[in-house]
Amino acid sequence: MEYHSDRFTDYSLMIYDENKLIALLPASLHDREVRSHGGLTYGGYIVGRKMTAQLMLQVMGAVIGFLKDNQIERFIYKRVPYVFYNYPSDEDLYALFRFNATLTSRNISTSILLKDRIRFSERRRRNVKKAVKEGLVFKQTDDFDAYFELLSEVLESRYGAKPVHTVEEMNYLVSQFPDNIKLYASYKDEKMLAGSIIYETPIVAHTQYIASSYEGRNCGALDFCFDNLINEVYTDKEYFDFGTSNEERGWVLNEGLIEQKQEFGARGVAYDEYTINLQ
Repeated sequence: MEYHSDRFTDYSLMIYDENKLIALLPASLHDREVRSHGGLTYGGYIVGRKMTAQLMLQVMGAVIGFLKDNQIERFIYKRVPYVFYNYPSDEDLYALFRFNATLTSRNISTSILLKDRIRFSERRRRNVKKAVKEGLVFKQTDDFDAYFELLSEVLESRYGAKPVHTVEEMNYLVSQFPDNIKLYASYKDEKMLAGSIIYETPIVAHTQYIASSYEGRNCGALDFCFDNLINEVYTDKEYFDFGTSNEERGWVLNEGLIEQKQEFGARGVAYDEYTINLQ
């Protein structure tokens, strides 16, 4: 998180049982509100396999007590979606219930269970065939500069938006996590037409950015890219996650965006945010 530390006041916590570290909580301070974390899509407790329901109740109680002692009025908890778990870990969800947390935001992501993949829609299969016929080439690349130029053009022309990261920030993150952040793209005659940045965990391949040029959209370049990622590159993972398709804290669904993801065989995973009032 250090790459955007200048934008947030860190309030991350370490929770101990006597002298033994048992949980971490990435968090940031916003006036009298603590969020886990303001700069992250999700950021719940990080725990080991020895965490139990009873111990999590104590952890949550200790954190809430600490926040109250420091005059914090509200605790915003962004729960880690279950597809990112290495092991079942809903103890925090039970603790949130016990401490009267309120569900205040629910975004919907879409993920593919890779060991039981749903078949691509007819439109996606047709676009993959078109890309093959056009002679497109799929490959991994380190050319993040070229990709961010493509991504920025697409976001500006279609949505009047910019990438959350700058290319400098992304290159820094890649330098720190070369085994976890990768770029794959589709090319025609050495010209990048579409691609996606993938964040890898031990069990998930998550799409951080997706982009396709106008030319790429006309020849199925993105469909070709995802066909290779889903059916070739990441078959050893548990999930392929496309990320959320919402605005306004989940109240607005981008139906066109989520339809595209669902046509690749992805289905819904909730990204939940809870609020505990401490006053």
